[in-house]
Amino acid sequence: MLDAFDRKILDLLQRDASLSVAEIADKVGLSTTPCWRRIRNLEDAGVIRGRVAVLDPVSLNIGVTVFVGVKAGRHAADWLQTFAAAVQDIEEVTEVYRLSGEIDYLLKIVVPDIAAYDDVYKRLIKKTDFADVSSFFSMEEIKSTNVLPLKYAGV
Repeated sequence: MLDAFDRKILDLLQRDASLSVAEIADKVGLSTTPCWRRIRNLEDAGVIRGRVAVLDPVSLNIGVTVFVGVKAGRHAADWLQTFAAAVQDIEEVTEVYRLSGEIDYLLKIVVPDIAAYDDVYKRLIKKTDFADVSSFFSMEEIKSTNVLPLKYAGV
């Protein structure tokens, strides 16, 4: 169960993973060793899955985001296994979700342009069959964050 110190530590780390343990300890009101232990415990428990740098896609020439709705070719374990392997192998696919409703899977793909998306699409359909694929090109990013709400943690 997470307490107020854990939530404060998590909030700081998800906003800036480059903070030192001493800086985090100072900001949450702990000494360095107990703070370090808490961070290690959160990592060991899988609450902290990793620490990364958040990169700017436009600066890296991958400023086009495409959301792709997929209807499964068939609902079977082997199809899902093939599909999961296919999306894992395509680095432009950055997120994949299984959904309820009309669309079975939602993919987030980042590319430099429509031609690059078409290449990704062709690689994807070579690896598995789909009943339907619908692509939606993002016109504007209004909100994008990796910061999770912590008010539910430890409840």
